[in-house]
Amino acid sequence: MTQPLRWDLFCHVIDNFGDVGVSWRLAIDLARRGQQVRLWIDDPSALAWMAPQGHAGVEVLRWADPLPDREPGDVVVETFGCQLPEGFVRRMVRPRPPVWINFEYLSAESYVERSHGLPSPQLEGPGQGLTKWFLYPGFTPATAGLIREPGLPARRAAFDAADWLARQGVVRQPGERVVSLFCYDNPVLPGWLTSLAAQPTVLLVTPDKAARQVTAALGNGGRTGALRTVTLPYLPQEEFDHLLWASDLNFVRGEDSFSRAQWAAAPFIWHIYPQVDDFHAVKLDAFLNRYLTTASPALAARIRALWWGWNGLDDVPHPVWPDLPAWRVLARDWSGQLATLPDATDSLLRFVAGRG
Repeated sequence: MTQPLRWDLFCHVIDNFGDVGVSWRLAIDLARRGQQVRLWIDDPSALAWMAPQGHAGVEVLRWADPLPDREPGDVVVETFGCQLPEGFVRRMVRPRPPVWINFEYLSAESYVERSHGLPSPQLEGPGQGLTKWFLYPGFTPATAGLIREPGLPARRAAFDAADWLARQGVVRQPGERVVSLFCYDNPVLPGWLTSLAAQPTVLLVTPDKAARQVTAALGNGGRTGALRTVTLPYLPQEEFDHLLWASDLNFVRGEDSFSRAQWAAAPFIWHIYPQVDDFHAVKLDAFLNRYLTTASPALAARIRALWWGWNGLDDVPHPVWPDLPAWRVLARDWSGQLATLPDATDSLLRFVAGRG
């Protein structure tokens, strides 16, 4: 693009960490590439620890009624189908309107490829005459790809896990695996902790829901069998990435940590955001069908059983853990495959340039 554009990103918070996490990563990645970004968010509280220093080129504005009277930028992005304020949409109707984009949820389902890049002409309402465009992140060249800031694989390759763990007060014992835990409330957690405790494990527990459940299951001592726990503070986004890179197995949840676990190139289990009528099971299986394509039948069956059991879609009170080295190879190959695709920010920039 020949000159920086002004971007308005809107985020309506449902999952306090995932929605904010994706929106903030997108905002700062655009800013790193020379764009000017305003992030409108109705609940910015998580940014206090997620991005305590802010970022040059990103202005955070409270999305509240009444909305501050600002002229829309060159590009307006509504994340995850949030509905823009009517007054702001009215101001978008001008001789040279902004490019209006709905940046959707990440999914491996087949409709994503069919829907990516489609227009939605606004035939009525405050935006009558405008066109909204749908862009979908995803896992194939026919999607926008994942958010991947420049240099990410190289930074991961140069990362010193032992040094980072030591700075968190964690010294890995000989033969001990490192597992991170970031999850929603989960009734199967106590039984899974018992299973993890069958071999030397240090469990790095994130604050909030995960920490509360581990304390309820193990008490303040945080130990059972061969398992010991370390409760971490809230981590800024870059440090959360380091947590994933330092772990042999990551339990992640929601939207942002799901994609970052894939860039960690390590085994992971996803706690998907639950939906009515178990519709999230379709989304979960759609991803597994892609992720497990190159896995052996035995490895694929065990990973699928873990994911289904962790999400309460099957009864797995005491999980059987797959061969970790084989799973690690699968994770690295998958991450390498994703790195051959365009990244989501570049896809957005190219799309907008094509509308100019």
